[in-house]
Amino acid sequence: MKIALKYSHLNGEEYLIVHHSNLYEEIKKIISDIDAEKHKTKVSKERRIKGTHLYSPVELNKSFNKKFSSLGWNESRYQYYITLNRELMEKSILLPAKEQKEFLISHGEKSPIFSYNQTDYVKNRIAVEVQFGKYPFVAYDLFVKHMLFYSGGVINLGIEVLPTKKMQSQMSSGVAYFEGEVYNVMRHGRNNPPIPLLILGIEP
Repeated sequence: MKIALKYSHLNGEEYLIVHHSNLYEEIKKIISDIDAEKHKTKVSKERRIKGTHLYSPVELNKSFNKKFSSLGWNESRYQYYITLNRELMEKSILLPAKEQKEFLISHGEKSPIFSYNQTDYVKNRIAVEVQFGKYPFVAYDLFVKHMLFYSGGVINLGIEVLPTKKMQSQMSSGVAYFEGEVYNVMRHGRNNPPIPLLILGIEP
């Protein structure tokens, strides 16, 4: 596969080139090593294209997982406790989860709610999400998940890998694609979300 399109938000790509060029090369190599045609194994049941062979998100994800894992990219979880008090949230967010709970209780929160988020691959404070899912999953990655890891001090940059429209047209309906998701980010303005991001559009 290849990187056909790129979108750098708040100098995300520039940060990667300057501070982690070796990791950028790893990501490029992983993408180029994936043979998408081997994963055109899903037989459509949709009426308009019934019987057509489509790219399988499950099989593609397995290949990406194998390659990222072999190079030391690992899943990461960020655990935290929820409070609706903005002042307490801002003071507790960088604390370890256990200390967050103790801090919130000591400041009047009776039963802080535990929660967590996980991201596919993290290495040297760079997070990568490979997303072949539906539209809501990508919006959650870009505006919630990467943001939580960033504000929690776990990562410095979030990378989202998406199929281009060209590739998405050969997948099941409802799969998010690069052009549409970048348009959504651009509509929110130059500084939203307030985290450096690099969005990559890939295709065979």
